[in-house]
Amino acid sequence: MVHEKAGELEKLIQDQYKNIVGIIILKKSQIAYEHYFDGHNQNSPIHVASVTKSVLSALIGIAIEKGLINSVEQNVLDFFPEYKIKRGEKKIQEVTIRNLLTMTAPYKYKYEPYTRVYSSDDWTKSVLDLLGGNRDIGEFKYTTIGLHVLSGIITQATSQSALEFAKENLFRPLGIEVSQDIRIHNKDDYFALLKDKSVSGWVIDPKGVSTAGWGLTLTTMDMMKIGLLYLNKGHWKNNKIVPSKWIEDSIKTHSLWGDKAYGYLWWVIDDKAGTYAAIGDSGNVIYVSTEKKMVVAITSRFMPRAKDRIEFIREHIEPLF
Repeated sequence: MVHEKAGELEKLIQDQYKNIVGIIILKKSQIAYEHYFDGHNQNSPIHVASVTKSVLSALIGIAIEKGLINSVEQNVLDFFPEYKIKRGEKKIQEVTIRNLLTMTAPYKYKYEPYTRVYSSDDWTKSVLDLLGGNRDIGEFKYTTIGLHVLSGIITQATSQSALEFAKENLFRPLGIEVSQDIRIHNKDDYFALLKDKSVSGWVIDPKGVSTAGWGLTLTTMDMMKIGLLYLNKGHWKNNKIVPSKWIEDSIKTHSLWGDKAYGYLWWVIDDKAGTYAAIGDSGNVIYVSTEKKMVVAITSRFMPRAKDRIEFIREHIEPLF
């Protein structure tokens, strides 16, 4: 990148995207640009919010490849034989892993009941109690709370938390360090996590099950590695980490939210060009363009209603290459 263009990009970030703390642009397997803001650096972990969902998707694919989960068509309740279905409740018995991955599972709530679930002593059971109801299976409903069941499935299938399973099968092979389980007891703990520049870990519930829709910390470099892994169809330094077929399935359109397309916990930006993204609150993004052989990783401090990062990438970053 021409030096002046880099300066223009940094000025734009400081003027209009003030909460960005790290950005790495990878083009044809080479880092074309890397910069950090607000006292952060390559080793600074950030709570990446819903990017956690896309990481969990990779773990489901790995677990299926290992034969620990049969397929995405397996019923959710297969993994919770001790769960007692309420009388007259039929819909929950039909919900599959695919429904969770594509946000097409039905829930008994209009708005996410954070307090009800996160104040319980078993978040997985609490979410199972909210799964099903009168809505149709197949209707898109974006949820964060509802995905906790997916992490419960990983724990049931592997006898490990998502963090333990990820360390062994995803993080360690990529050289990603996520050091510890994090317990959140109240809102103050949650907001402290959002502001901390040093805590590395993954939030767990009272039963030790990792959160599925949020709660993971990663560095900008970690996010870039995950993006490159997907760009390379699951291969990393001649090792297969995530099944290529799983990645292919994950980044194709399975459901729609208005004009927005969704795969397996990845947003599909442009199906034809092979452009897709993991998108987290406040502007945490792993953006992959197969056509341009490009990965853009952006980490951001917590900020309500942060400006659209996909628009930022497409309007200001892609033209530079």
